[in-house]
Amino acid sequence: MTHADGRNMLTTAQAAARLGVKPETVYAYVSRGLLTSTRLTGVRGSVFDVDEVESLAGRDTARRTDIGAVERIRTRITLIDDGHLYYRGRDAVALSSRAFESVAHFVWTGELLDEVHFHADSVVVQRCREATRLVSPDCRSIDRIRIAVDIASTYRPMRFDTGSTSVVREAGQLLATVAAALGGGSSELSVVESVWAAIKSDSSNPNGLAVLQAALVLMADHGLAASTLGVRVAASTRANLYSAVSAGLGCIDGPLHGSAADPVYRFLTMAIDDPIGALATQLRSGERVPGFGHVIYTDRDPRAEELLRLLRDPAHGADPVVIAAADTIIEEVSSRFDTFPNSDFALATFTFAYGLESDTPEMLFALARIVGWTAHALEEYDEAPLRFRVPGIYTGTRPGTY
Repeated sequence: MTHADGRNMLTTAQAAARLGVKPETVYAYVSRGLLTSTRLTGVRGSVFDVDEVESLAGRDTARRTDIGAVERIRTRITLIDDGHLYYRGRDAVALSSRAFESVAHFVWTGELLDEVHFHADSVVVQRCREATRLVSPDCRSIDRIRIAVDIASTYRPMRFDTGSTSVVREAGQLLATVAAALGGGSSELSVVESVWAAIKSDSSNPNGLAVLQAALVLMADHGLAASTLGVRVAASTRANLYSAVSAGLGCIDGPLHGSAADPVYRFLTMAIDDPIGALATQLRSGERVPGFGHVIYTDRDPRAEELLRLLRDPAHGADPVVIAAADTIIEEVSSRFDTFPNSDFALATFTFAYGLESDTPEMLFALARIVGWTAHALEEYDEAPLRFRVPGIYTGTRPGTY
């Protein structure tokens, strides 16, 4: 069944990727009667029914075995297409000017409301703060987030209810609780205000709030990244939301995922005063300049583009020296290597431009991604349980060889 809004339909590029062929071959399948093409208003080119494409693809890449199945994941949450990022069909950049709570609720439910408020229990927030005071003073913010998630879960006896209404309610309270626990402000603040109070020593200056809000919205989800897949695997076992989020936090805690902005921050430390000299040193070492290019985007990262645009606006109070240095780096690297700044570069620049702690990008990434993880957990709770079981190929010592 064709939906006017494009649900359950694949673009030509998506169909080609699923079938492992060129777009021209997809149209050859249409001419041979193997696929049916459809046109949708507002969508360039043809679209194809996902079930028809899957049938043509055959069962060789998603076949059942005697020990389980390898599944292809269908999702209605995030689309990355032609250099744009969409949440449920809406451009994420356009959504980034809206309240973080409203966007989170939209990503979870498909309802875009103006007035959405998440409420934290002040007692639970205080318990989380007391617990995080026991850790090493050098621990990272993501460690504090993990602790807050675990402690908050113990105060939610109904967390095992995986119905959508309950999960949405729990997710809103979890976000508000974690954000408030990171700082020392009132538990009545919005998520963005709580995060700003946690990362900015003089949080009374609101200049960076608009940029922070955009950053949290734009980092909320990015499709089936490693951490998101971990969340879906946990949710498939019917782990509760807090446990599923913990699975995501475990996956995100690595230099190739949540900590990818660290080398950018270290590079900017050297580059702020002398960007050309820092670039020359980096190139002489044979190392690439961190924070450029992306495995998915080919010519622009829309998240970085929007955050850097906001940072350049004097009304948002970012340090002009930092922005000037960042722009010099972007111009030199982009023109020499035909590449573009990514979200890691933008988050590191944001961190420097407001004088924040070096682990701020990782903290913002982890907190924002709770939104996407919740949405994917909600989808997975509606699927058959325990559907992920990858059949391993044993290559060890054969029995009887000793």
